[in-house]
Amino acid sequence: MATLITGLGLVGTSFAQYALKRGEPLVFYDFQPRMDFLRRKLGDAKVAVVQKDIRDLPGLIEAIKEHRIDTVVHTAGLIGRRVAEPLFTGLQINVVGTIHVAEAVRLTGVKRLVHISTFGVYDRRREGSSPVTEDFFRGVGSAYSNSKAAKELILEAYQSQFGFELMILRFANVYGLGHFWAGSSGGEKIQALLECGLRGETARIPQEETRAFEYVYAKDAGRAIELAATIPMPDKRIFNIGEGRVRTFDEVVGIVKQLLPNLRVEIIPGKPSPSFKQPLDISRAREHLGWEPQFTMEKAFEDYLRELRATM
Repeated sequence: MATLITGLGLVGTSFAQYALKRGEPLVFYDFQPRMDFLRRKLGDAKVAVVQKDIRDLPGLIEAIKEHRIDTVVHTAGLIGRRVAEPLFTGLQINVVGTIHVAEAVRLTGVKRLVHISTFGVYDRRREGSSPVTEDFFRGVGSAYSNSKAAKELILEAYQSQFGFELMILRFANVYGLGHFWAGSSGGEKIQALLECGLRGETARIPQEETRAFEYVYAKDAGRAIELAATIPMPDKRIFNIGEGRVRTFDEVVGIVKQLLPNLRVEIIPGKPSPSFKQPLDISRAREHLGWEPQFTMEKAFEDYLRELRATM
């Protein structure tokens, strides 16, 4: 049997690095696969790539049957502002695409679906004085947040009616060596800081990207997916995956400058985004998934820089 990964991006390839170590056959399903990025992340590893759209239900079914898929890891979708540019297309990709993934899982008898969600589903307007648990309010009103909440609700409805195993991982802002085509501005910001620091250039960061935020390194995210895809089904199915702390922008820049003292940063004036007050509560992931972050941001940046230096 094998695993199908929708979306050939940072998160999917980070999981693939773990899955390949245990000899799992992998199939990437992506409308516009970046083969250069795939080679950059996985080298000469033998993986199959199906170039089709997740809105193509017959294509999904064909790929699952042809490659004898028993696990689907659903990462494909647009992020942040990309969902609203334009909104109709963004919702077609995120929401309708997810319906097609769920229907393909149902029709082909796939055993487990691991859905990659986000801390963006939480309504931060209702933040209190405690870390955010998985039972916190969903949906903040933005195109991205509501599309991700809708995806979760759709998958929960499918699971309830048809009984396949479902795991949902709500990631903090994932960073690591990526291409950011889908719109991850937070991950793109960190890569810009590191690349500019390596080159001795000035990183120009939009003011809206200077808010306090929570992050998770891609290798920690990949390991969380590996666990969600392979462990016996636990009592809980939704998990927060993050560092368990909120980082200010100045703190992030300070960590980069410890490693790259020549970094210069210019803030492009704009509308500031609201900062996060509370971190994710990751105690459920520790207890039921057996996961906790192995990389501090300091150690993650050291590892990230090694990868960047090898590709620049």
